[in-house]
Amino acid sequence: MSIIVKFFVAPGDTSAGLALRTGPGRAFESLSFGNFDPEEALVEWECLLVGGSFEELVEAGEPRIVAGQDNDGCVVFAMSPRLSAALADAGHSRLRDVAAAWAQLRAEDGEAINAEIADAIVSDLAGLVSSARRQNQGVYCWVA
Repeated sequence: MSIIVKFFVAPGDTSAGLALRTGPGRAFESLSFGNFDPEEALVEWECLLVGGSFEELVEAGEPRIVAGQDNDGCVVFAMSPRLSAALADAGHSRLRDVAAAWAQLRAEDGEAINAEIADAIVSDLAGLVSSARRQNQGVYCWVA
């Protein structure tokens, strides 16, 4: 299974939705990753950083789909403001702890994510979120 994951900064849902067909491209500041479920990851990161249960967040509609279908094809969804704030405010050691806990959760579900890669994903994403906040913009994710 191969998944392309791009987190990107956009001024709002309408602009972010324009990335549906081809991805964020050069028009948006972005990070590219692959081969993990970013919708599940966002919910798990939010649980690890600020608490709450996975089921509660999913029932609350997190992450919120901005464009596309969740089953086939590309999709764009928004990072919750709560997760965005938690990532931006967390120190490096806290981010490293969250990354390690996330890698452990994935391992328990049979998905191997190297701890160093998990740390790089979470740390890089925290940096992107901080940049977005400085620009008063949101963080979105495009998946293909």
